[in-house]
Amino acid sequence: VIFRWWKISHRNEFCESRPGEIKESQEHFLDDSSLHIQIAIVFGAKVLEHVLSLCRGNYDFLERLPVPLLLYIISFLELEDITRLSQVSHRFEMICNSNALWENIVENLCDTITPEMKELAQEMGWKKFFFTNRLQLQLQLRRRRQKQDAQNKILT
Repeated sequence: VIFRWWKISHRNEFCESRPGEIKESQEHFLDDSSLHIQIAIVFGAKVLEHVLSLCRGNYDFLERLPVPLLLYIISFLELEDITRLSQVSHRFEMICNSNALWENIVENLCDTITPEMKELAQEMGWKKFFFTNRLQLQLQLRRRRQKQDAQNKILT
């Protein structure tokens, strides 16, 4: 673990000062409470906890993956597995219930999605759209068409 700091000042006496640096092995870092305090002050408690976890060997690579990559990976899971994954953490709950994921799932599983169906899905949410049975979707699409026809008649 390397901790570096710089003195930033308009004073001439610090003009030539070099950065300070502390280098410690992970084992020594875990025991250095004064360095823990410095890191917590500068970067916050979350960063300190993350660094301590890394030094202890607790790597959670899945939590650190970017959302677009996670969406791609999750879209290949079975529905039951998506439900279980959503219970792992707040982050995965948000991702597993996101419109982006369910839009991807619907597009992968459905042969054709008309622009009208896409509008309805965006209005009601892709997840709800996915779990709504076909008869209900047809009824909702018919109602939308009738409503739009009525509005068009009023405008003309």
